Amino acid sequence: MNTFRSSSPTPATTSVALTRILAVGSLLSLIVLGLAWELWLAPLRPGGSWLALKVLPLCLPLAGLLKNRMYTYRWVSLLVWLYFTEGAVRAYSDAAPGNYLAMVEVFLCLTLFTACALHVRLRLKNAAEAAKPAPDTTDASASSHAKSAL
Repeated sequence: MNTFRSSSPTPATTSVALTRILAVGSLLSLIVLGLAWELWLAPLRPGGSWLALKVLPLCLPLAGLLKNRMYTYRWVSLLVWLYFTEGAVRAYSDAAPGNYLAMVEVFLCLTLFTACALHVRLRLKNAAEAAKPAPDTTDASASSHAKSAL
């Protein structure tokens, strides 16, 4: 049995790593955007608002994404729709620059959802391929010996 592995990453592992980077990057961008938006760029009240606390739920999955936990990718792909909804509503109801920031939030939410969904899909596909049994040559040789014995 040959256990030698190539040192170059396979396209599958490269895709998984890319989706992980994209998910973590878009989550961090959502956190930074939410804080900057509500504290400095376009707060509801001058001097900032308590609405900046909306980013706290986004901080929870950060550790799970960095630790590459599959369950975290799954539930973040559901949590992000709350922020998407907020962005969509504020994109049409706020005045500039709040509506532009909301459009950026919508884009980041779609990016995060896509990255999480692809990450889960690729990891499950890779796990299924790894679980497939390797072709066993001992069965073929045993059947040829059985045929020759007859």
